[in-house]
Amino acid sequence: MPFSKLGLSNKVLAAVKAAGYPAPTPIQEQAIPHVLARRDVLGIAQTGTGKTAAFTLPMLTMLENGRARARMPRTLILEPTRELAAQVEESFTKYGAGQKLNVALIIGGVSFDDQDSKLMRGVDVLIATPGRLLDHFERGRLLLTGVELLVIDEADRMLDMGFIPDIERICKLVPFTRQTLFFTATMPPEIRRITEQFLHNPVKVEVARPATTVSTITQLLVKSGREGYEKRDVLRRLIRSGENFKNAIIFCNRKREVAQLHRSLVRHGFKAAPLHGDMGQPERMAALDSFRKGEVSLLIASDVAARGLDIPDVSHVFNFDVPFHPDDYVHRIGRTGRAGRSGTAISIVTGADSKSVAAIESLIGQSISWMSEPPAAAEGEAPAHAGNRRQGRNERHDHHSGREHGNRDNGGRKPDRKPRRNEQAPAQAAAAQTAAPVARIEDARPRRPQRPAPQRAAREDTASEMHLPAFLLRPVVRAKA
Repeated sequence: MPFSKLGLSNKVLAAVKAAGYPAPTPIQEQAIPHVLARRDVLGIAQTGTGKTAAFTLPMLTMLENGRARARMPRTLILEPTRELAAQVEESFTKYGAGQKLNVALIIGGVSFDDQDSKLMRGVDVLIATPGRLLDHFERGRLLLTGVELLVIDEADRMLDMGFIPDIERICKLVPFTRQTLFFTATMPPEIRRITEQFLHNPVKVEVARPATTVSTITQLLVKSGREGYEKRDVLRRLIRSGENFKNAIIFCNRKREVAQLHRSLVRHGFKAAPLHGDMGQPERMAALDSFRKGEVSLLIASDVAARGLDIPDVSHVFNFDVPFHPDDYVHRIGRTGRAGRSGTAISIVTGADSKSVAAIESLIGQSISWMSEPPAAAEGEAPAHAGNRRQGRNERHDHHSGREHGNRDNGGRKPDRKPRRNEQAPAQAAAAQTAAPVARIEDARPRRPQRPAPQRAAREDTASEMHLPAFLLRPVVRAKA
């Protein structure tokens, strides 16, 4: 079915045609008519299926009539992260080029005054994260009584980030008669409770079984040791040997691991940028822009970037850490294989990740293949730990050169304390014969020149005087007769 059959306005159709989209995706085809009919919609679809356009396009058609009032937005879109909110704003800018709509982005890391000035002019579309939205409301800078349409996007991610209490409060602040659009990739029990409480007779649109992966993504597992330097070495070899490799998003479980891996990759000559929650908003947007423009080929991210980021042409996704929650795996690998393209998702698995891998396979309903050992590092490449003493004590082990460290041999076993004479290597035996015999340790060690003894006082005390009490050595003064 083409876009022209969905009931969109001519201005929106012209914008879609200019963007180069010939036909709607399944979620767009099923959701857009119900949104235009003013029905509540519960959309369930895997990431990368076009959920953003499923509510953006009908909203632009509905907002052609009417006018915004100061501090009273007409529509409200809630997003879990700043990046998702900024992406939705870009969608309105692209599809609403022929309309005069005021779009405001209310997120953290930006000045309150700049956002307040936008709200004062009147907003047709307010895109916000829950925390910053409630901050403006509590300051008396925002009224939600004029909201006609409420969109809750990535609801399961809201649950993971602890925003459900904020969502419940916001739903009570907007009018009861508003239209609500609820989009999620999974349906845990808490999300189901929210939908039953705040959606009124919704139309359920489900284009794929929850927590399924796109068929165009090749999923693989690769074994690695549990130490950080071993995983980093495996990752570098995977990147260098990747088939049809163009760029990649690398996911870590912790923010400090993102920073550590970024330093390691840059030191080994890769163009990489970090992305995690402790970075300021300008830094995060700069990292995303550099990755989109191809200035860097690797984006090392925490799960803040796992959902909803629209970077259409990502060839590979690497899970440097297997995610703690199986749902996060689905959203991570959904950053590749978007819009019908093929992609590759490889997870680096240690011995401690067996339960997490089993939970992921149970969730997606399929087993993930193991790949063979990645090719060895090229000759002349610096060892994984070269010049990197800060990466941990274990990186002092040079597994490329086979040198011994401490009292361990190349196989990781302790040698005998007293090796037999016939087990010594020939070179060691020859060296033992030619070495000069050392009778005593004192003879083998260089002696320091003895310092001259300090001069004693002019008066030499006798042995008996040295042992006498001090009060007996005092001169006795005799009284005159």
